This record gives sequence, C-alpha cells and structure tokens, in this order.
Amino acid sequence: MKQFENKVAVVTGGAQGIGKCIAEEFRKEGAAVEIIDIQEGDWFAGDLSDPKTIEAFVSYVVGKHGHVDYLVNNALPRMKGINDCSYEEFMNALAVGVGAPFYLAKLFLPYFSEGASIVNISSSRDRMSQPQTESYTAAKGGISALTHALAVSLGPKVRVNSISPGWIDTQFTVYEGPDALQQPAGRVGDPLDIANLVLYLCSEKAGFITGENICVDGGMTKLMIYHGDHGWNLSE
Repeated sequence: MKQFENKVAVVTGGAQGIGKCIAEEFRKEGAAVEIIDIQEGDWFAGDLSDPKTIEAFVSYVVGKHGHVDYLVNNALPRMKGINDCSYEEFMNALAVGVGAPFYLAKLFLPYFSEGASIVNISSSRDRMSQPQTESYTAAKGGISALTHALAVSLGPKVRVNSISPGWIDTQFTVYEGPDALQQPAGRVGDPLDIANLVLYLCSEKAGFITGENICVDGGMTKLMIYHGDHGWNLSE
C-alpha cells in the first residue's frame, strides 16, 4: 500500500515549479490531490487574494472529498521593492502569502482528519534579504510566524510546519563552480528537495514535529562569503 493511499492533499500554487513537484509526489504515493492556481488549467483556477475564491475552492474540495488530510500553502506572492511597490500591491502579496493560508486553515478546520498536517512554504528570505524585495519578504516572514501560531492553536489534531527553501532551480538545472559552491552542500537545490521534505512532514514519521520552520538551502544562509571565497570576486 502506498504511503498516502486514501488521503486528500491540497496544494496551492500547484501548476508549476515546486508546487507541481509536490503534487506529483503526493500522487505517486496514492493521495488524491486538489490544486488551486491562478493559471488556467486542469485544476481549480482562481486568485487566492480573493476571499470568495478561497471559499468556493474549499466548498469544492469538501463537496468532492468530505475531508482534508494535508494542506500545502505554496502559492507565490509577488516580489516588488519599496521604490516601485504600491500599497495595493504590497497588501496583495500579504493576502496571497499570509491571508490565504490563514483563511484556508480556518475554513478547512472542521474537515481536517485526525493527524492532519499543514506545511507552509516560506523562504530563506524570511531571515535575509536583497534590496527591493519588501512585498515578498514580508509575506514569507509572516507565513513563518503564522506557522507556529497555528501549530499551537490547532494541535494536537493538526500539526503545522513550514519550509524555507533557498536557491531552488525549478528546471532542475545543474550548476557548477561558484554558483554551486556558495552552498556548503555543493549544489543548487531542485524541487524534489522541497517535495521530499513536505511528504516527510505529512507522514506519521514526523508525528512529533510541529511549529517548526526548516530551512532547506544547502547551508547557504550559514556560509559567510567574502571577496575571493569560492570563486566570488568583488567587481566595481
């Protein structure tokens, strides 16, 4: 019997990239997977910044399956910086990145199975930044904090954890040289690095893990890089 036979997994932003890989891995293990994505396709298409869309999606899932075992909040908030990001765009990023995960958890709460799991996809940007990334970074910091709040409120019935990916190449490109060596693991990540951890956190093997944020970045946020290190050079 497959690991997630007769289970129902919901994946937001599951049309491409990391979300698509997560959905595929759940299906391989026997789960019924429901996706919501802003792109049109063979899934529930809709904008997660709209509460009515969220309500319609939850009604669709519950009407079809009657319960939910796993919720993976992966949908991508927009990334714009303080110079160019309007107030409306900033609030849209928070709505997609924090508001939607909160509202989905709230609406699914009566339908979560005993031992259900929520996995929120944050980012290593929840602890570090590049210039002009305020909307995305704020959303990712918010989902990391929401994770431990939900874990306390929803336990012991539902476990809640988050994953903070570092550099993940969604095309499975193999990098060499300085691009690879800036990660102590010696390579750039790929979507399976995240999907494998999502499935583990949803499994019974992770039954004593909740409220945690796990950074999956090949050690990149732990490596101090100065001029001349690992092939990196300061250019003027």
